[in-house]
Amino acid sequence: MKILAIETSCDDTGIAILEEKRGKFTVLSNIVSSQQIHANYGGVFPIMAKREHQTNLVPVLVHALKQAKLANPKSKTLNPKQIQTLKKILEKESGLYQFTKEFLETYEKPSVDYLAVTHGPGLEPCLWVGVNFAKALSFVWDIPVIPVNHIEAHIAVNFPEKINGNSKSEILNPKTTFPAISLIVSGGHTQLILVKKIGEYEIIGETRDDAAGECFDKAARILGLGYPGGPIISKVAEKVDRGRASITLPRPMMHSKDYDFSFSGLKTSVLYKLRDTKPEIAKSKTFIQEMCFAVQDAICDVLIKKTLNAAKDYKAKTIILGGGVSANQELRERFSYTLDPKTYTLIVPPRELSTDNGLMIAVAGYFNRTKKIGWQRLSVHPNLRIGKEFGNI
Repeated sequence: MKILAIETSCDDTGIAILEEKRGKFTVLSNIVSSQQIHANYGGVFPIMAKREHQTNLVPVLVHALKQAKLANPKSKTLNPKQIQTLKKILEKESGLYQFTKEFLETYEKPSVDYLAVTHGPGLEPCLWVGVNFAKALSFVWDIPVIPVNHIEAHIAVNFPEKINGNSKSEILNPKTTFPAISLIVSGGHTQLILVKKIGEYEIIGETRDDAAGECFDKAARILGLGYPGGPIISKVAEKVDRGRASITLPRPMMHSKDYDFSFSGLKTSVLYKLRDTKPEIAKSKTFIQEMCFAVQDAICDVLIKKTLNAAKDYKAKTIILGGGVSANQELRERFSYTLDPKTYTLIVPPRELSTDNGLMIAVAGYFNRTKKIGWQRLSVHPNLRIGKEFGNI
């Protein structure tokens, strides 16, 4: 079985091809094109991201097919009925129509069994580009589509062991893995999810305002460091010796009795700290480094404390990390040495699978393959909640 997956929920255009044989997985390709243009504006602009996806999707698909050795050139002409339907499917993605038509007339249908595509949650204009592209391919190739929840995909990519690269892997043993607590932490989401088994999830905590990644971005902007904030703050914070750190920031909701998060107050504290510091000090390299250390330290403290509380209360066997912020080295290391390995197994994806990518969509598609649908029923759900994939179709 081969699954071709498409991811366009935010500003990364990802396409991957995953092969499964008798429960073992092989990554045939996993190509991601990141949109660097947003760094100039300090955040992701949905309409601009949509335009970039339209430009990137076909080249990324061709690259993925070639890497998987599934790109077979064969000149052909689409018939008038196909062209009419293709135009209708891509009528709101006019920039993508011509690229897609040329691709479909240049390459023959690849040997894949399913298409998987992110249909939510995410930025609506971005989701529509990927979904309509999947609909166009499904129509012409006559291949069923599997709608995938983006959050579930961040969890599911951890289920096959050692899936990074082109290695073969088997599914984790459910008896020793579940129940699990998954911390999904990114620019748009900070959630604690109880994973009862593959496909059965319950959100037990989430942010009430800013997500952790959003807090990193806003703090970096306040400090004049650029975008995206997480990697920049992490790199600058490395310069600080923990024993000599002199700035302390609040840990919002760290000791609350629930599993929810709040990071808007932390961002505000960064703003006030900068405002109340003498200008000549606030502009110094030492001050900026210590502020970055303090921001990262506060976010890590809250995430780890809340996750451990949930794991203890729900008698979890495993803690699973996912989302772009899970690529943060400090967060990974602190989880690693904080957890008792006799009590919990820590599962952290390779960094390239922490951020958005097509492979995580392919893996989630595999576990949801019985939920395949015809392209006509495919839609987008920007506010989709995990466990409610088909509630609004």
